[in-house]
Amino acid sequence: MRVGSDILTFVTSMPAPVDQLTTLRGFRVDRSSPIPLYFQVSQHIESAIESGKIPNGTVFSNEIQLAEELGLSRPTMRRAMQDLVDKGLIVRRRGIGTRVVQPKVRRPLELTSLYDDLAGFGQSPTTAVLELGTMPSDSAVAERLHIPVGTEVMRVVRLRSARGKPIAKLTNFLPQSVGELSEEDLEEHGLYELMRARGIHLHSASQSVGARNATGAEARQLGESRNAALLTMQRTTYDDHGTAVEFGTHLYAASRYTFEIDLLTP
Repeated sequence: MRVGSDILTFVTSMPAPVDQLTTLRGFRVDRSSPIPLYFQVSQHIESAIESGKIPNGTVFSNEIQLAEELGLSRPTMRRAMQDLVDKGLIVRRRGIGTRVVQPKVRRPLELTSLYDDLAGFGQSPTTAVLELGTMPSDSAVAERLHIPVGTEVMRVVRLRSARGKPIAKLTNFLPQSVGELSEEDLEEHGLYELMRARGIHLHSASQSVGARNATGAEARQLGESRNAALLTMQRTTYDDHGTAVEFGTHLYAASRYTFEIDLLTP
């Protein structure tokens, strides 16, 4: 299968490599660039995988053939492929070869909703509302929303999917000031989009990220194996008046999802 004039060409059916003379089309590394050669290659392939130009399930030619086509050393080509393995974009299997796997959703840690981020990256998000109703706030929720214990809050539990696969189980607690939300609204729109439409100006948030193993029920909902690794996130969001307008506690399938953090030196 040819994937554009400047994209590597691969096959996507049987795990057998194509002829090395037709493996590469157009792409050449820039040897005058300060960017390492292996990184140029891995970034080019990563971009093609994430855009769908190199689809899930594609089988690569072996690294020797790829290196020869690019005029690179085998160690350089091996390092480029390892970079893609480390990012979870490809896997190596004995007897099968190197195959593209479903790329993870990578989300920057910003004050945006998962729905907004997925839609922005062309991931076609869908939502199933698992629970929707009101409840008296317990001490943990009341502390996060800065309200008296027992105050009525809305509890929303959703399953968010991308490309037809579950990504996250989202549980949100909202004060009464947000107003009522319908199941239809929550299935068709992101929570922050609905809040902004009601005149709520999201300004800042306090957030913590962690990890733990999935319970049996969580694993079934997220399409993972029991005890699979999950990423966890808790966030309290404030409006431009400093009022807490949302407390969320979320679970993400670590096999298909990562958080990205940009760091600067002080």
